[in-house]
Amino acid sequence: MSKPLDTDGRPESAKGVTRDLASRIASAKRERDIEDYKASGEASPEMSGMARGMRIGTEFIAAILVGAVIGYLIDLGLGSSPWGLLIMLMVGFAAGILNVTRVVAQMNAASPPPPGSDMGPDVEDEADK
Repeated sequence: MSKPLDTDGRPESAKGVTRDLASRIASAKRERDIEDYKASGEASPEMSGMARGMRIGTEFIAAILVGAVIGYLIDLGLGSSPWGLLIMLMVGFAAGILNVTRVVAQMNAASPPPPGSDMGPDVEDEADK
């Protein structure tokens, strides 16, 4: 004989299994959400000091290397042995300094100063003198 059916048309034993499965899924989701929250809390929204230093150094070195390679290729093409390399090396150095100042300005704008820090004289302070 067949098992008695509930209002959904499923056997009574399947209803208990479904309820158990649903509670296990819900508890697994809760645990996953808790772990995700802990992981996001541990990760800082700002870059660490090491990451900042690596980015700044990479920007600077990359600009110098690109300038040197372009200068070397100019020397190969034109036959002007050290001059293309020297000039483009200096251009790469200047581009590296510009890149570093741009990156530092972006990083400083992205991370506001801590509350209560002294940012120097205000405009009102200058007008009082």
